[in-house]
Amino acid sequence: MSLVKSLSVGSGDMFYITHNSDNFTIIDCCMSEDDREAIVKELKAQSAGKGIVRFISTHPDDDHIRGLAHLHEQMNLLNFYCVKNDARKPDETEDFNQYCALRDDAKKAFHLFRGCSRRWMNQSNEERDGAGIHILWPVSNNEHYKEALKEAKEGGSANNISPIAKYSLNGGATILWMGDLESDFMDAIKDEITMDSADILFAPHHGRDSGKVPADWLDEMNPKLIIIGEAPSEHLNYYEGYNTITQNSAGDIAMDCETGKTHIYVSDPYYSVEFLDDEQMPNTYGNYIGTLTVGQ
Repeated sequence: MSLVKSLSVGSGDMFYITHNSDNFTIIDCCMSEDDREAIVKELKAQSAGKGIVRFISTHPDDDHIRGLAHLHEQMNLLNFYCVKNDARKPDETEDFNQYCALRDDAKKAFHLFRGCSRRWMNQSNEERDGAGIHILWPVSNNEHYKEALKEAKEGGSANNISPIAKYSLNGGATILWMGDLESDFMDAIKDEITMDSADILFAPHHGRDSGKVPADWLDEMNPKLIIIGEAPSEHLNYYEGYNTITQNSAGDIAMDCETGKTHIYVSDPYYSVEFLDDEQMPNTYGNYIGTLTVGQ
């Protein structure tokens, strides 16, 4: 089994994967001084005994790197994954400077692009199995992507330099992350790639309507569950016609992934949905709300 958790961190994003191999992955960082000690304690506990700890940064906006300097101080991030970029900010912060230091460190940084491969990210050997992480986007020579890189370099929005990352458990769930990709950008690139099928999608841009996934991609993914982030409710797209969990209401979301099924838990004790199967699981990772059949 593996555990995938989306932490409820307000207006930002932060996830981790405790793999069923010698790997631990953190995706993005959004910690305040009020919650960072508790989050780091959880990350250290979940990653204990793992030989590889990697951090995947979708893009360097504050709500995706807040607390990164503290996280690096506490966990010594040796494997830092991001797209190759020269993003700048008009108002540099300690966390953005830490991002740049890790991004530009040739010994720590690995640059993400469609189809990239790396030992233990998606390659196995005698020492350890791979983590099951594959990158579907960016296509580095795409003109729209080049424009997004240019905008980020000039101190503008970095949303559209976000990669699309896929995690797959053999025989179990396939899960997609899309950072903060915006609808207009996705519409412009949607014919550049064919989207892989997925059981679970974390809706981009915190579930905002401005990050609505194109219908063509949704048809190709055919997700069984879409998780909508913590943007203000008036800005959310609720993906009519799809099964959804809204993190604004659910709180932390933990997914215990095993062959053929994913057991889902939330931190809100009163949250519930009707589309999941009830397998009477104990509340191991919070309030058990049901089980999703996956991998079919």
